[in-house]
Parts: sequence; structure tokens; C-alpha cells
Amino acid sequence: MSEHARTRYGLNLAAGIMILVGWGGMFVLVQNVLPTAGPRWIFFMLLYIGVAGTSLPFIRLLNTRFVNEYVQDMVILRESLWFALYITTIAWLQIPRVLNWTIAILLAMAIIVIEAFLRLREGYSEE
Repeated sequence: MSEHARTRYGLNLAAGIMILVGWGGMFVLVQNVLPTAGPRWIFFMLLYIGVAGTSLPFIRLLNTRFVNEYVQDMVILRESLWFALYITTIAWLQIPRVLNWTIAILLAMAIIVIEAFLRLREGYSEE
């Protein structure tokens, strides 16, 4: 078994655990707890974990489909964590009703630029 095949199983296992903990915990939380301040923070934490685990296979698919070179699993994990941070931040901004299209697009552009700089820096450090 090659090195790349072994890491795929680990990433799939991590995604599965994150999906179970995130969405399962959110189901239990929503069914059994009143939405006060403490459980609201737990909700955002579980949303972050659930979205990161759910987006992990899709982000890997996009990277293997559209990127010509091998992408490390840590990069795929980091990109799914960025996406989860974006979704969680958008959900958090919905509470005081300050989210609009401009803020959502600027936040997405900021995350994309940060990831592009990180990928560019990794490219230079490999040489």
C-alpha cells in the first residue's frame, strides 16, 4: 500500500469522526437544551466540527480533480477548516442580523487570499 493510499484512510476516518461528533452532538444539543449563552457557544463549536468533517471529502475531490499536482492531506484539512470557519462566522453574524452580501463576500475573499498566500509560501519552501 502506498503512502498516499494510507493517508486517505486516515483523512476519511477523521472526517467520519468529525461528522459524528459535530452533527450528532448538535442533534442532542438542539433536542435537549434551551438556547442560553453557554449552549449557544457549544452549538457553534459543534457546527464548526460538523461542517469541517462534511466538507472534507468534497474539498479533497475538488483538489484531486482541478489541481494538477499532489496536494498534501494537511492542506485539504486546512481548507476544510477554513470553510467551516467561514460558515460558522456567517451563522454567528446572523444572530445580531448584521450579515449582508458585502460582508459575506469580503469574508470569503479574505479567507481565499490567506489560503492562496499559504499555498504560495508552501510552494517556495519545497524548492
